[in-house]
Amino acid sequence: MTVRIAPSLLAADFARLAEALAVAEAGGADLVHVDVMDGRFVPNLTIGPPVVAALRRATRLPLDIHLMIERPERSLSQYLESGVDWVSVHVEATPHLQRCLDMIRKAGARAGAALNPSTPTQVLSQAWPDLDYVVAMSVNPGWGGQKCLPTSFAKIQRLRGESREAGSHVPIEVDGGVDATNAGDLVAAGAEILVAGTAVYGQDDPSAAIGRLRAAARGGVRV
Repeated sequence: MTVRIAPSLLAADFARLAEALAVAEAGGADLVHVDVMDGRFVPNLTIGPPVVAALRRATRLPLDIHLMIERPERSLSQYLESGVDWVSVHVEATPHLQRCLDMIRKAGARAGAALNPSTPTQVLSQAWPDLDYVVAMSVNPGWGGQKCLPTSFAKIQRLRGESREAGSHVPIEVDGGVDATNAGDLVAAGAEILVAGTAVYGQDDPSAAIGRLRAAARGGVRV
């Protein structure tokens, strides 16, 4: 199993995003995670389509766009037009999950569904055929720097088990409180994509921090 590392720009200096992207590339990151928040679905406000488009022009790394916005189907096309690579929407934010996933796939991007910590995994029972990945939130979304919730490990295990029962082998991305102390355990539970904000951009040497995360993640890989 290959583990991907996705530094989260939420923890970077928003006045120096181009530098943050360069750091991710230099550190060997696999993706760049971009949180889009609307101040309604979550209590924070970040960036919109113009900034996402600028990020796309500034890096060769795949952009993993995490839409933490109400009714994402209303503005989804604006993000897809930017040429993003991975896009996830929250199951709690739309009554039209399949429609969103279909829009994302038709635009040529990978389609993901994100679940808040209190959302049961069973909500994906009918969605597995339409998914390219799943995002398990290991904190309550809205702010960076939070601690990974202890219940996250069992939830990742449930998601991995349910996906296999459905005949699906999509990767599970974990987002929130990921660092070198828990990366191995998260991977052992079934995570294949690790989103890390403070554990990368909050360190003295962010590029080296990416390497430490990757090394820690290898400890949880099952042969």
